[in-house]
This record gives sequence, structure tokens and C-alpha cells, in this order.
Amino acid sequence: MGKTGVRDDARGAAARLGMWLFIATEAFFFLAPLLLYAAYRYRYAYDFRAAGGELNLFTGAANTAVLLTSSLTMALAVNAGQRGDKRLTAVLLAATIILGSVFLVIKYFEWTAKISHGIYPNSETFSGRARGEVIFWGLYFFITGLHGLHVFIGVCLLTVMLFMRLANASGGRYPARLENCGLYWHAVDVIWIYIFPFFYLMG
Repeated sequence: MGKTGVRDDARGAAARLGMWLFIATEAFFFLAPLLLYAAYRYRYAYDFRAAGGELNLFTGAANTAVLLTSSLTMALAVNAGQRGDKRLTAVLLAATIILGSVFLVIKYFEWTAKISHGIYPNSETFSGRARGEVIFWGLYFFITGLHGLHVFIGVCLLTVMLFMRLANASGGRYPARLENCGLYWHAVDVIWIYIFPFFYLMG
């Protein structure tokens, strides 16, 4: 292996380490509100069950299935990229982007349905609810909104990777960059795996 190959491997290892450190900080960023949820749920168990019962389990399960499928297509895209199969990489990236977008669309309709019924912070309907329910919905909008933002960022990153693949302008570092995007996407999916039971199954 030449000096260029050694430098590329070193840069790739450093980039992976940086991505893992970033993912660790993101995990702690979500951990705090989830721990807050657990603490308040213990204190307001009845109110949390009542509020959680208003969420659509089918919608949450559908979004979970969408993200799990997107993790599969992302893993396959990384594998195809490492093998140098440009066409398959592009197809699988496009599939992952579509699935991520479907997740956001479903979440958009779920949010708008709640908002149309006055379930959002500072609304008259919202302020008239029990304290525990107010806390539940506040945490719901904050945590799922924060997660949705991360999904949107992931979709944008994967779109950039797709255009780089189609333009063939990424050079030899493309597999490492794609792998890091894959790590980010899987992390976002894993976070949802924890969010889903907290809000949709514990009601």
C-alpha cells in the first residue's frame, strides 16, 4: 500500500472516530429529556397514560417500520459503495432518502392532527388539561420534533451523497464518507427505537 493509501486510511479512521464521538454527544442530548420523561411519568402516571392513549399506535408502528427498513437500505448502500457498485449505491441511497421523507410526512400529519385539536403548547385546550398531560405533550413535541430535525438533516446528507455518487465527483474518499453518513442514519434510527415505546407503548 502506497503513502496515499495509508493517508486515506488514517483520514478514514479519524473521520469514523469523529463521527462516533458526535453520535455519543447526540445520544446524551436525547438522554436528558428521556430521563426527564421517565421521572415525570413516575410522578404523573395516570396523566401520562391518559395522554399517551391519545396517540395513534398504528402511526407510531408504521414510522418504526419505515425507519427500520431505511436502516436496511442504508446498510446495503454502504456495502455497495465499499464494493464500488455505483448504480446500486445510488438506488439504495434514493430508497433510504424516500423512506426518511415518508417518516417525516407521517410525523407531519400526526403533528397537524394534534394541533388541529388544540393539543399544542400554550393553546386554550392544552392549558385546561391536567398538569401531567401538559408535561407529557410538551415532552412529546420537544423530543419527536428534535428527532424529526435529525431525520431531516440525515435526509439532506444522504441527498448530497446521492448527487456525489451520480456526478462521480467524490473521489476515493466516497466509501468512508458514505459509511459515516450511514453511522449517523443508524444512530437516528436507534434513538427512535427508544422514543417509540416511551410515548406509544407506555400509555
